[in-house]
Amino acid sequence: MNDLAVRLRDAGKALLGLRGPLVAGEPWPLSEQWGTEPEADWGPREVLAHVNEMLPYWSAQLGAVVAGDPGTAIPFGRTATDAVRLARIESDRQKPSGQLLDEIDVGLVAAEEFVAGLSAAAGDRVGLHPSRGELTVRDSLGRFVVGHLEGHVVQLRAILERGPAA
Repeated sequence: MNDLAVRLRDAGKALLGLRGPLVAGEPWPLSEQWGTEPEADWGPREVLAHVNEMLPYWSAQLGAVVAGDPGTAIPFGRTATDAVRLARIESDRQKPSGQLLDEIDVGLVAAEEFVAGLSAAAGDRVGLHPSRGELTVRDSLGRFVVGHLEGHVVQLRAILERGPAA
């Protein structure tokens, strides 16, 4: 679990390290296609809104898997079309980048504490995702939290390279 904790910390630092250009680029235009359309169409505030909602979501979902019956694959997760996910992104993308980054910072601390508190046995616990099937907590963290966050850092850097008019 230590490797995931290190990657999560590093990705979080990288994301928060983009504060200067993200805040300087305000007001970022809101994307017209931000729902289940390809994320490549997202602007900074859609990406930040998604990161803001996904960090606590996945920590809670995987916490439920860890707390569940060890002999049962505990149902967890969602798909991209989840109405609550989309409503949260719609709401949060209205916020300025600086505010979103402040909120993400809080979510990162909680996610890092969650990962740091997991034992190897907890990482081996199995959940049942609606589209991915059975996954361990370790694999789920790698896919839905750590790798996902790393991907969004790359995405934000590419958006910043294109500039506000993109």
